[in-house]
Amino acid sequence: MEPNRPLQYQPHPNPKIDFELNEDSPDQPIKENPTIKKSRFSKLKLRKPKTKKGWAILAIVLLLILILIVVLVNTLSNPAPKPHKNVIAVLRTKVVPKSDLVPSTLSGLPVAPSVNKIPVTGVMIENSMQARPQSGLAGAGVVFEALAEGGITRFLALYQDSAPANVGPIRSARPYFVSWDMGFDAAYAHVGGSPDGLNDITAWGTKDLNEFYNGSFYHRISSRVAPHNVYTSIAELNQLEVDKGFTSVNYTGFPRKPASPSAKPDASTINLTLSGPDYDVSYAYNPKTNSYLRSEGGTAMIDANTNQQLSPTVVIAIVVPYTQGALDSSGAYYSDYNTLSSGTAYVFQDGIETTGQWSKTSNSSQITFTTSTGQPLTLDPGQTWITAVTSPSQVTYGQ
Repeated sequence: MEPNRPLQYQPHPNPKIDFELNEDSPDQPIKENPTIKKSRFSKLKLRKPKTKKGWAILAIVLLLILILIVVLVNTLSNPAPKPHKNVIAVLRTKVVPKSDLVPSTLSGLPVAPSVNKIPVTGVMIENSMQARPQSGLAGAGVVFEALAEGGITRFLALYQDSAPANVGPIRSARPYFVSWDMGFDAAYAHVGGSPDGLNDITAWGTKDLNEFYNGSFYHRISSRVAPHNVYTSIAELNQLEVDKGFTSVNYTGFPRKPASPSAKPDASTINLTLSGPDYDVSYAYNPKTNSYLRSEGGTAMIDANTNQQLSPTVVIAIVVPYTQGALDSSGAYYSDYNTLSSGTAYVFQDGIETTGQWSKTSNSSQITFTTSTGQPLTLDPGQTWITAVTSPSQVTYGQ
């Protein structure tokens, strides 16, 4: 073949078959089926680049096509995950008609039935002077109060039907708070703890939410110094509970009754002498709200979230066997309350004081309150605040 010989179309002897010369092999025909209608794209041909620049452009185009194919395949085989839903938040915010509301197992207040399927969350909240005002106490269904060390009290706040976005400051565990917490089948949020407290959490099978091992579910605020600056939200703790499988709800709530404010209150003021002026507590009964305005150290106790004074509906003082400065397994001295016992209970509600008994038989069992005749002592719906004292002389009240 001559070097510059043009390509020639050579008809085949059989007119029923057409051929197109192959540019790469001029002497070899390519068979086509004449019965297939050619599309407009059939005229397009991929020609070899004639320069290095052309080869470079072709390589880039092919690379981009390859990348596009990889991206498309990856997208189709790995679709984007659906936005995360906090399943507990959905249970708590479920809207139902008022006629379908039921009493909360924790607080007795009307809630959607789904709320009682939410696990109870206990949070260890500090009460030193540097910790005040605390955040989130107003939203707790039940609060336990007891002495820690150095005359400083501490709170166990229990949540189910509310979820404050800011709760704290959070401090370390103590055995007696762990015992009360377990009566509600509650998970327990804390920052470390006393040696006996940590040992008991393990030995008793407490649903542990220790900040030491779950730091991403807690945060430190910059406006307070350590160790008075650890906070969290109930939504974060609920998600941690889901992640750990702590989703069971198996406890007995306090028996409740309809609120019935007394026309002649006999306990409009309550005073609890705990350890000194900074930690002694007083309550003033408010007949308009049928609740008790709480003060501490002679000052109204405010929730930093709401900027409102705390006002539980039910106030209970329980006389608990106590050893001050008990030696624990580490050789240090800590407060020691015997929670698995019984004793006198002073119950304040509706402006009236009722003297009864409290009892708790095991760490996993609920604390119970009975009348002087041994009947269950029913409580008003709303927040219940329970303070441990060591002697009846620490409780005074009057009109």
